[in-house]
Amino acid sequence: MTNRVKRSRSFASDNNAGVHPKIMEAIAAANDGHVIAYGDDPYTARALKLFRLGKDVEVFFVFGGTGANVLGLKAATASHHAIICAQTAHINVDECGAPEKFTGCKLLPITTADGKIKAEQIKPLLHEVGFEHHVQPRVISVSQATEMGTVYTPRELQTLAKFAHERNMLLHVDGARIANAAAGLNVKLKETTRDAGVDILSFGGAKNGMMYGEAVVFFDKTLAKDFKYTRKQGTHLPSKMRFISAQFEALLANDLWRQNAQHANQMAQRLAIELGKIPQITFTQKVEANGVFAIVPKKYVPLLQKSYFFYVWNEEISEVRFMTSFDTTEADIADFVGLVKKIVK
Repeated sequence: MTNRVKRSRSFASDNNAGVHPKIMEAIAAANDGHVIAYGDDPYTARALKLFRLGKDVEVFFVFGGTGANVLGLKAATASHHAIICAQTAHINVDECGAPEKFTGCKLLPITTADGKIKAEQIKPLLHEVGFEHHVQPRVISVSQATEMGTVYTPRELQTLAKFAHERNMLLHVDGARIANAAAGLNVKLKETTRDAGVDILSFGGAKNGMMYGEAVVFFDKTLAKDFKYTRKQGTHLPSKMRFISAQFEALLANDLWRQNAQHANQMAQRLAIELGKIPQITFTQKVEANGVFAIVPKKYVPLLQKSYFFYVWNEEISEVRFMTSFDTTEADIADFVGLVKKIVK
Protein backbone atom coordinates (compact mmCIF):
# COMPACT_ATOMS: atom_id res chain seq x y z
CA MET A 1 0.00 0.00 0.00
CA THR A 2 1.47 3.35 -1.04
CA ASN A 3 1.38 6.46 1.11
CA ARG A 4 -0.62 9.29 -0.40
CA VAL A 5 0.51 12.82 0.20
CA LYS A 6 -2.34 15.22 0.85
CA ARG A 7 -2.33 17.92 -1.82
CA SER A 8 -3.18 21.24 -0.26
CA ARG A 9 -3.75 24.54 -1.98
CA SER A 10 -1.62 27.45 -0.90
CA PHE A 11 -2.21 31.20 -1.11
CA ALA A 12 1.29 31.94 -2.36
CA SER A 13 0.65 32.46 -6.05
CA ASP A 14 -1.80 31.72 -8.82
CA ASN A 15 1.24 30.20 -10.55
CA ASN A 16 1.07 27.42 -7.97
CA ALA A 17 -2.32 26.24 -9.22
CA GLY A 18 -2.66 23.33 -11.57
CA VAL A 19 -4.19 23.28 -15.04
CA HIS A 20 -7.90 23.75 -15.67
CA PRO A 21 -9.48 20.42 -16.72
CA LYS A 22 -10.80 21.86 -20.00
CA ILE A 23 -7.34 23.08 -20.89
CA MET A 24 -5.81 19.74 -19.99
CA GLU A 25 -8.37 18.12 -22.26
CA ALA A 26 -7.39 20.50 -25.05
CA ILE A 27 -3.73 19.58 -24.66
CA ALA A 28 -4.57 15.88 -24.82
CA ALA A 29 -6.78 16.40 -27.88
CA ALA A 30 -3.96 18.25 -29.64
CA ASN A 31 -1.68 15.29 -29.02
CA ASP A 32 -3.11 13.41 -32.00
CA GLY A 33 -1.19 12.84 -35.18
CA HIS A 34 1.28 15.14 -36.88
CA VAL A 35 0.93 18.81 -37.78
CA ILE A 36 3.42 21.28 -39.19
CA ALA A 37 5.67 22.74 -36.51
CA TYR A 38 6.36 26.36 -35.46
CA GLY A 39 2.76 27.53 -35.70
CA ASP A 40 1.72 26.50 -39.20
CA ASP A 41 -1.02 24.31 -37.79
CA PRO A 42 -4.83 24.49 -37.48
CA TYR A 43 -4.72 24.88 -33.68
CA THR A 44 -2.70 28.06 -33.94
CA ALA A 45 -4.86 29.40 -36.76
CA ARG A 46 -8.02 28.91 -34.69
CA ALA A 47 -6.48 30.35 -31.51
CA LEU A 48 -5.27 33.50 -33.25
CA LYS A 49 -8.79 34.17 -34.55
CA LEU A 50 -10.08 34.16 -30.97
CA PHE A 51 -7.99 37.20 -30.03
CA ARG A 52 -10.82 39.58 -30.87
CA LEU A 53 -9.06 42.69 -29.62
CA GLY A 54 -9.49 44.84 -32.71
CA LYS A 55 -8.58 45.01 -36.38
CA ASP A 56 -5.00 44.69 -37.56
CA VAL A 57 -3.82 43.11 -34.33
CA GLU A 58 -0.71 40.91 -34.49
CA VAL A 59 -0.43 38.07 -31.97
CA PHE A 60 2.59 35.88 -31.25
CA PHE A 61 2.70 32.98 -28.78
CA VAL A 62 5.70 32.54 -26.48
CA PHE A 63 6.62 30.25 -23.59
CA GLY A 64 6.42 32.55 -20.56
CA GLY A 65 5.69 35.94 -19.09
CA THR A 66 9.23 37.25 -18.77
CA GLY A 67 9.86 36.37 -22.40
CA ALA A 68 6.66 38.08 -23.47
CA ASN A 69 7.59 41.27 -21.63
CA VAL A 70 11.21 41.33 -22.76
CA LEU A 71 10.51 40.59 -26.41
CA GLY A 72 7.54 42.95 -26.61
CA LEU A 73 9.61 45.77 -25.13
CA LYS A 74 12.59 44.95 -27.35
CA ALA A 75 10.40 45.28 -30.44
CA ALA A 76 9.62 48.88 -29.50
CA THR A 77 12.95 50.17 -28.24
CA ALA A 78 16.58 50.85 -29.06
CA SER A 79 19.34 50.45 -26.48
CA HIS A 80 19.54 54.19 -25.79
CA HIS A 81 15.89 54.24 -24.73
CA ALA A 82 14.40 54.05 -21.24
CA ILE A 83 11.35 52.18 -19.97
CA ILE A 84 9.28 53.84 -17.24
CA CYS A 85 7.53 51.54 -14.79
CA ALA A 86 6.33 51.27 -11.20
CA GLN A 87 8.98 50.37 -8.66
CA THR A 88 6.97 47.23 -7.85
CA ALA A 89 6.64 46.19 -11.51
CA HIS A 90 7.48 42.61 -12.40
CA ILE A 91 9.95 43.82 -15.04
CA ASN A 92 11.76 45.78 -12.33
CA VAL A 93 11.67 43.32 -9.42
CA ASP A 94 11.12 39.75 -10.59
CA GLU A 95 12.78 39.29 -13.98
CA CYS A 96 16.43 39.14 -12.86
CA GLY A 97 17.41 42.13 -14.99
CA ALA A 98 16.26 40.42 -18.20
CA PRO A 99 14.52 43.51 -19.64
CA GLU A 100 17.67 45.59 -19.24
CA LYS A 101 20.00 42.83 -20.45
CA PHE A 102 18.09 41.95 -23.60
CA THR A 103 16.72 45.36 -24.59
CA GLY A 104 19.76 47.34 -23.51
CA CYS A 105 17.38 49.91 -22.07
CA LYS A 106 17.48 51.51 -18.65
CA LEU A 107 14.46 51.02 -16.41
CA LEU A 108 13.23 54.17 -14.67
CA PRO A 109 11.10 52.99 -11.71
CA ILE A 110 8.57 55.22 -10.00
CA THR A 111 7.60 54.77 -6.35
CA THR A 112 3.86 54.31 -5.88
CA ALA A 113 1.60 53.50 -2.96
CA ASP A 114 -0.67 51.14 -4.87
CA GLY A 115 1.41 49.92 -7.82
CA LYS A 116 -0.23 52.37 -10.23
CA ILE A 117 1.70 55.18 -11.90
CA LYS A 118 0.19 58.50 -12.91
CA ALA A 119 1.11 60.85 -15.73
CA GLU A 120 2.23 63.63 -13.39
CA GLN A 121 4.80 61.26 -11.85
CA ILE A 122 6.33 60.70 -15.28
CA LYS A 123 6.83 64.36 -16.20
CA PRO A 124 10.04 64.87 -14.14
CA LEU A 125 11.64 61.99 -16.06
CA LEU A 126 11.19 63.79 -19.38
CA HIS A 127 13.22 66.94 -18.71
CA GLU A 128 16.27 65.61 -20.57
CA VAL A 129 14.49 64.44 -23.72
CA GLY A 130 16.72 65.28 -26.67
CA PHE A 131 19.88 65.59 -24.55
CA GLU A 132 22.45 63.08 -25.80
CA HIS A 133 23.96 62.44 -22.37
CA HIS A 134 20.77 60.84 -21.06
CA VAL A 135 18.64 57.83 -21.95
CA GLN A 136 15.50 58.74 -23.83
CA PRO A 137 12.15 57.57 -22.39
CA ARG A 138 10.34 55.50 -25.00
CA VAL A 139 7.87 53.21 -23.22
CA ILE A 140 5.57 53.47 -20.23
CA SER A 141 5.06 49.93 -18.92
CA VAL A 142 2.23 49.16 -16.51
CA SER A 143 0.96 45.94 -14.96
CA GLN A 144 -2.71 45.05 -15.24
CA ALA A 145 -3.58 43.94 -12.59
CA THR A 146 -0.67 45.48 -10.70
CA GLU A 147 1.69 43.60 -8.41
CA MET A 148 -0.24 45.18 -5.52
CA GLY A 149 -3.52 43.63 -6.64
CA THR A 150 -4.95 46.93 -7.86
CA VAL A 151 -6.44 47.59 -11.29
CA TYR A 152 -6.18 50.45 -13.77
CA THR A 153 -9.56 51.60 -15.04
CA PRO A 154 -9.92 52.06 -18.81
CA ARG A 155 -9.98 55.83 -18.23
CA GLU A 156 -6.70 55.69 -16.31
CA LEU A 157 -5.09 53.71 -19.12
CA GLN A 158 -6.47 56.13 -21.70
CA THR A 159 -4.90 59.01 -19.79
CA LEU A 160 -1.51 57.30 -19.76
CA ALA A 161 -1.78 56.33 -23.41
CA LYS A 162 -2.67 59.88 -24.43
CA PHE A 163 0.22 61.23 -22.36
CA ALA A 164 2.60 58.76 -23.98
CA HIS A 165 1.44 59.23 -27.56
CA GLU A 166 1.62 63.03 -27.33
CA ARG A 167 5.30 62.63 -26.46
CA ASN A 168 6.21 60.02 -29.07
CA MET A 169 6.12 57.26 -26.47
CA LEU A 170 4.30 53.94 -26.25
CA LEU A 171 2.17 52.21 -23.63
CA HIS A 172 3.06 48.61 -22.79
CA VAL A 173 0.93 46.46 -20.52
CA ASP A 174 2.24 43.47 -18.59
CA GLY A 175 -1.02 41.56 -18.64
CA ALA A 176 0.00 38.49 -16.66
CA ARG A 177 -3.33 39.00 -14.85
CA ILE A 178 -5.19 40.88 -17.57
CA ALA A 179 -8.08 38.43 -17.22
CA ASN A 180 -8.45 39.19 -13.51
CA ALA A 181 -8.36 42.92 -14.26
CA ALA A 182 -11.03 42.72 -16.95
CA ALA A 183 -13.21 40.49 -14.81
CA GLY A 184 -12.83 42.82 -11.83
CA LEU A 185 -13.76 45.81 -13.95
CA ASN A 186 -16.58 43.84 -15.62
CA VAL A 187 -15.41 44.92 -19.07
CA LYS A 188 -14.40 43.17 -22.26
CA LEU A 189 -10.70 42.57 -22.82
CA LYS A 190 -10.80 45.01 -25.72
CA GLU A 191 -11.98 47.82 -23.42
CA THR A 192 -8.94 47.60 -21.19
CA THR A 193 -6.45 47.12 -24.03
CA ARG A 194 -7.06 48.32 -27.58
CA ASP A 195 -9.84 50.79 -26.73
CA ALA A 196 -7.70 52.24 -23.92
CA GLY A 197 -4.83 53.05 -26.28
CA VAL A 198 -2.47 50.21 -25.35
CA ASP A 199 0.26 49.62 -27.96
CA ILE A 200 1.77 46.33 -26.76
CA LEU A 201 0.28 43.72 -24.45
CA SER A 202 1.73 40.66 -22.75
CA PHE A 203 -1.35 38.46 -22.48
CA GLY A 204 -1.09 36.02 -19.58
CA GLY A 205 -2.28 32.43 -19.58
CA ALA A 206 -0.31 30.55 -16.93
CA LYS A 207 -1.86 32.44 -14.00
CA ASN A 208 -5.37 31.79 -15.28
CA GLY A 209 -5.56 28.03 -15.76
CA MET A 210 -3.09 27.29 -18.54
CA MET A 211 -0.09 24.99 -18.12
CA TYR A 212 2.25 27.45 -19.78
CA GLY A 213 2.22 29.98 -22.59
CA GLU A 214 1.67 33.70 -23.04
CA ALA A 215 0.96 35.92 -26.03
CA VAL A 216 2.59 39.12 -27.23
CA VAL A 217 -0.09 41.31 -28.78
CA PHE A 218 0.72 44.32 -30.96
CA PHE A 219 -2.03 46.86 -31.57
CA ASP A 220 0.31 48.77 -33.87
CA LYS A 221 1.30 46.36 -36.64
CA THR A 222 4.36 48.40 -37.56
CA LEU A 223 5.90 47.38 -34.22
CA ALA A 224 5.49 43.73 -35.18
CA LYS A 225 7.23 44.06 -38.54
CA ASP A 226 10.31 41.99 -37.59
CA PHE A 227 8.96 40.33 -34.47
CA LYS A 228 9.05 36.83 -35.92
CA TYR A 229 12.82 37.19 -36.05
CA THR A 230 12.98 38.77 -32.60
CA ARG A 231 10.97 35.89 -31.16
CA LYS A 232 13.17 33.25 -32.77
CA GLN A 233 16.41 34.95 -31.77
CA GLY A 234 14.98 35.42 -28.29
CA THR A 235 14.51 31.62 -27.96
CA HIS A 236 10.73 31.88 -27.65
CA LEU A 237 9.53 30.26 -30.88
CA PRO A 238 7.92 26.97 -29.78
CA SER A 239 8.44 24.15 -32.26
CA LYS A 240 5.35 22.30 -31.02
CA MET A 241 3.32 25.46 -30.84
CA ARG A 242 0.05 23.58 -31.17
CA PHE A 243 0.21 22.77 -27.45
CA ILE A 244 0.25 26.47 -26.51
CA SER A 245 -2.31 27.31 -29.17
CA ALA A 246 -4.69 24.56 -28.06
CA GLN A 247 -4.60 25.98 -24.54
CA PHE A 248 -5.40 29.50 -25.72
CA GLU A 249 -8.20 28.14 -27.89
CA ALA A 250 -9.75 26.50 -24.83
CA LEU A 251 -9.14 29.53 -22.62
CA LEU A 252 -10.66 32.06 -25.02
CA ALA A 253 -13.55 29.93 -26.28
CA ASN A 254 -16.82 30.31 -24.37
CA ASP A 255 -15.22 32.88 -22.04
CA LEU A 256 -13.37 30.33 -19.92
CA TRP A 257 -10.78 33.04 -19.26
CA ARG A 258 -13.46 35.20 -17.62
CA GLN A 259 -14.98 32.35 -15.62
CA ASN A 260 -11.59 31.42 -14.20
CA ALA A 261 -10.70 35.01 -13.38
CA GLN A 262 -14.09 35.83 -11.86
CA HIS A 263 -13.86 32.82 -9.58
CA ALA A 264 -10.35 33.73 -8.43
CA ASN A 265 -11.46 37.33 -7.81
CA GLN A 266 -14.53 36.22 -5.89
CA MET A 267 -12.43 33.97 -3.68
CA ALA A 268 -10.12 36.91 -2.93
CA GLN A 269 -13.10 39.02 -1.94
CA ARG A 270 -14.40 36.24 0.28
CA LEU A 271 -11.00 35.79 1.89
CA ALA A 272 -10.76 39.52 2.57
CA ILE A 273 -14.23 39.63 4.12
CA GLU A 274 -13.46 36.75 6.48
CA LEU A 275 -9.99 37.99 7.43
CA GLY A 276 -11.47 41.43 7.98
CA LYS A 277 -13.37 40.01 10.93
CA ILE A 278 -10.08 39.41 12.75
CA PRO A 279 -9.08 42.65 14.57
CA GLN A 280 -5.34 41.96 14.46
CA ILE A 281 -5.30 41.91 10.64
CA THR A 282 -5.44 45.08 8.57
CA PHE A 283 -5.42 45.53 4.80
CA THR A 284 -2.96 47.68 2.87
CA GLN A 285 -4.59 47.63 -0.58
CA LYS A 286 -8.04 47.47 -2.11
CA VAL A 287 -8.99 43.98 -3.27
CA GLU A 288 -9.67 44.57 -6.97
CA ALA A 289 -8.42 41.34 -8.53
CA ASN A 290 -7.24 38.07 -6.95
CA GLY A 291 -4.70 39.39 -4.47
CA VAL A 292 -5.18 40.26 -0.80
CA PHE A 293 -2.49 42.38 0.88
CA ALA A 294 -2.61 42.53 4.66
CA ILE A 295 -0.52 43.21 7.72
CA VAL A 296 -0.31 40.17 9.97
CA PRO A 297 1.58 40.39 13.28
CA LYS A 298 5.08 39.07 12.54
CA LYS A 299 5.13 36.41 15.25
CA TYR A 300 2.16 34.61 13.68
CA VAL A 301 3.42 34.47 10.08
CA PRO A 302 5.73 31.40 10.35
CA LEU A 303 3.07 29.52 12.28
CA LEU A 304 0.53 30.08 9.52
CA GLN A 305 3.04 29.27 6.79
CA LYS A 306 3.55 25.77 8.20
CA SER A 307 0.09 24.82 6.95
CA TYR A 308 -0.59 27.34 4.17
CA PHE A 309 2.35 28.86 2.37
CA PHE A 310 2.18 32.51 1.32
CA TYR A 311 4.72 35.24 0.71
CA VAL A 312 5.78 38.05 2.99
CA TRP A 313 5.62 41.14 0.80
CA ASN A 314 7.19 43.73 3.10
CA GLU A 315 9.29 42.44 5.99
CA GLU A 316 9.51 45.84 7.65
CA ILE A 317 5.80 46.16 8.29
CA SER A 318 4.95 42.42 8.14
CA GLU A 319 2.81 42.89 5.06
CA VAL A 320 1.85 39.60 3.43
CA ARG A 321 0.25 38.65 0.12
CA PHE A 322 -2.49 36.07 -0.27
CA MET A 323 -3.28 35.02 -3.87
CA THR A 324 -6.32 33.05 -4.95
CA SER A 325 -6.65 30.98 -8.11
CA PHE A 326 -9.22 29.54 -10.47
CA ASP A 327 -9.24 26.37 -8.34
CA THR A 328 -9.43 27.99 -4.89
CA THR A 329 -12.52 26.70 -3.11
CA GLU A 330 -14.75 28.05 -0.37
CA ALA A 331 -13.53 25.16 1.76
CA ASP A 332 -9.94 26.36 1.26
CA ILE A 333 -10.96 29.80 2.48
CA ALA A 334 -12.86 28.42 5.47
CA ASP A 335 -10.02 26.12 6.51
CA PHE A 336 -7.41 28.85 6.24
CA VAL A 337 -9.47 31.46 8.05
CA GLY A 338 -10.23 28.91 10.76
CA LEU A 339 -6.50 28.37 11.22
CA VAL A 340 -5.87 32.12 11.37
CA LYS A 341 -8.52 32.52 14.06
CA LYS A 342 -6.87 29.81 16.14
CA ILE A 343 -3.37 31.26 15.84
CA VAL A 344 -3.84 35.01 15.68
CA LYS A 345 -5.00 36.06 19.11
